[in-house]
Amino acid sequence: MGKNEINHLIIEFYEKLSSWEHSIVRGHELTLAQMHIIEILGLHKTLRMKELAEKTGVTTGSLTVVVDKLVQKEIVRRTPHESDRRSLIVELTHKGHEYFLEHDRLHSQLTEEIMHQLSSEENEQLENLLKKINQII
Repeated sequence: MGKNEINHLIIEFYEKLSSWEHSIVRGHELTLAQMHIIEILGLHKTLRMKELAEKTGVTTGSLTVVVDKLVQKEIVRRTPHESDRRSLIVELTHKGHEYFLEHDRLHSQLTEEIMHQLSSEENEQLENLLKKINQII
């Protein structure tokens, strides 16, 4: 298998995963960007806006627009940082945490479906390859 074939397989995997993500977000009146913020905050609990911007790969200005909408929907809470007046802390509300748990459950379900189709050896190989890929990118 050559570089071009691997490249096409990566693109195909990304497109399928992205399509799956869009399909599960569609019913919740949320954008994919909003759901990714919920997912990141669910994993990290509280973050400064700057940290959240770094994790999402967007500017703080762009992030502010998305977070404002999540605040309006009472999914995210923004509070001043205790020791740094210039910073804002962002965290999930109870409602936001419920969205996170549901999204996480769907991710777990997809993972189980994938793992069920693979042998234990293939699952181990997949885990090792994903760890390596995550280190690289």
